[in-house]
Amino acid sequence: MTETCRGRCFCGAVRFELDTPIKWSVSCHCESCRRQCSAPMTTYIGVPDAQWRWAGETAKIYRSSPGVERTFCANCGTPISFRSEKMTGFMHFYVAAMEDPERFPPQLQVAYEEKLSWLNVGDDVPAKEGPKVVIPL
Repeated sequence: MTETCRGRCFCGAVRFELDTPIKWSVSCHCESCRRQCSAPMTTYIGVPDAQWRWAGETAKIYRSSPGVERTFCANCGTPISFRSEKMTGFMHFYVAAMEDPERFPPQLQVAYEEKLSWLNVGDDVPAKEGPKVVIPL
């Protein structure tokens, strides 16, 4: 059954909606995600392009590396999502931007070899190492 979920930035200017089901929920430990979110790791959900839409202002795009676009609120700076050419057809929204982040526990940890040594969360969640991790669809 399809359900609409919502998310937003800190100030509320950038808002988005997505229709379930999502494809995956993944915690990433890579340096790029850590730096963009200013966090020791981040969790995101994969949503097919046909299942999401902007519901407020459109987020600004920052091309952080070849083939990768990251979005954020131009007003408050909240990271919203990222898109990678390696996973075409999907937008990845940060779980922390969702109205109900508890709904999206991680199913997998990626870039585990970059995990900060003092971070000990989700040890029961499977982990994959390597930059070429393929998320099962």
